[in-house]
Amino acid sequence: MIDLKKKFSKRFDFVLFTTVALLCLYGIIMVMSATASLNRPRLIKVQIIATILGLITIIILSLIDYKILGNFYIPIYIFCNLLLLAVLIFGTGDKDWGARSWLSIGGFAFQPAELAKIAVIISVAKMIDKNKKTINQPFVLLKVLLFAGVPIGLIAIQPDFGTAVVFVFFVFVMLFAAGLKLRYFGYAIIIGIISLPILWFSFDGYQRKRILNFLDPEHDTSDSGYQAMQAKIAVGSGKLHGRGLFKGVQTQFGYIPEKHTDLIFAVIGEELGLIGGLILFTLYFLMLYRLIKIAKETKDTFGSLMVVGIAAMLGIHIWENIAMTIGLMPITGIPLPFISYGGTFLLVNMICIGIALSVGMKKEGLKF
Repeated sequence: MIDLKKKFSKRFDFVLFTTVALLCLYGIIMVMSATASLNRPRLIKVQIIATILGLITIIILSLIDYKILGNFYIPIYIFCNLLLLAVLIFGTGDKDWGARSWLSIGGFAFQPAELAKIAVIISVAKMIDKNKKTINQPFVLLKVLLFAGVPIGLIAIQPDFGTAVVFVFFVFVMLFAAGLKLRYFGYAIIIGIISLPILWFSFDGYQRKRILNFLDPEHDTSDSGYQAMQAKIAVGSGKLHGRGLFKGVQTQFGYIPEKHTDLIFAVIGEELGLIGGLILFTLYFLMLYRLIKIAKETKDTFGSLMVVGIAAMLGIHIWENIAMTIGLMPITGIPLPFISYGGTFLLVNMICIGIALSVGMKKEGLKF
């Protein structure tokens, strides 16, 4: 028993766990500030409860053999697609957010696309693992792409293009890590460029407006470009030290829409300034570094690819959210990992960290 504890303490990545816990604490504080003027204490309670449950889930998952997930990758994949189909039939959210992305069951609302991230990472990692020796054969690659493309397509037609891009990104990163030849990525870029006109005409009106506002920030600052403009004003006004926690003008007087979810980095920029942003970047860098370290040190292809997918998924979320807040990307409904309000989103990210820690624990054959 003592030997087992020594092995656990030696192989459990306390740095990664502590970093994630600090990010969650940072998130709770920022959600408290962002919602102070809304008088909605329930939001803070949900975030705290989700954090506690998430940390417990991380510990539990780290003790479970991750290879069990690979054994059930087909049922996981089917369940994921059934949930996404249910969203298209019974989902809500199109009137409020322009996309039918939510399911409500017994008064509990959640986004199946968030759960689908875990499912797709697991199932695609296993699919690549089963075909790793022939992944560069066109037929095999097409099979993997079609396998990954079904849930991505179901998300795109909600329509939730921003989340679909997240899936495309981490799937391509997983394929790259698996040794897919660079020429295939070149083909994908060419196809993507050729498809731009088709994509443009397939977008809804609000999606086109967001792109136009990105290209011309002063295009419509009173309506469709309001979010982006107010976010940049908030971040710029924070300067080096920020206006102070709970003292942001744009934040506390309600100028920033969705300030506790998609645009929470604007709150950080205004109230904590550049210093607060750099602290956040440091924590994110450390988290991603530890995930990449686990992926590199893991000899099992399935486990390594799952961690690669998790790191890529979190990385693109971080980039998209912060970039859209400061005007480097169009506004999308992409929240900031461990910081933005959202019980489902937070728990999904914590589950991903638990899976990554399980891979790290088992890379040398530790058993419980």
